[in-house]
Amino acid sequence: MPRSVNHVASKARRTRILKLTKGYFGARKNVWTVAKNTWEKGLTYAYRDRRNKKRTFRALWIQRINAAARLEGLSYSQLMGKLHKAGIEINRKVLADLAVNNPDAFKAIVEKVK
Repeated sequence: MPRSVNHVASKARRTRILKLTKGYFGARKNVWTVAKNTWEKGLTYAYRDRRNKKRTFRALWIQRINAAARLEGLSYSQLMGKLHKAGIEINRKVLADLAVNNPDAFKAIVEKVK
């Protein structure tokens, strides 16, 4: 009995991954084994960087708050300590947004905790 190979399914699987690697450089876009490895590695990076993105944004917010706080004569750590002591619960994302887009509101918050 001859060997049965479902070529339709295997070709479809390869085509699907080759479509996903469209735009990659060199053999990564059209050589099956290279494209498959690159695509799988890309999924690993995507998973990892969804977590790293949160760290990166928090660091950005802290830098923005620090820069705005120093214009008001405080360091970042002093400002956050005084906010905590005053019982003002405002997260870093909102605080950084105020520092960049609404300096008057940020200044009011700083004056309140001074």
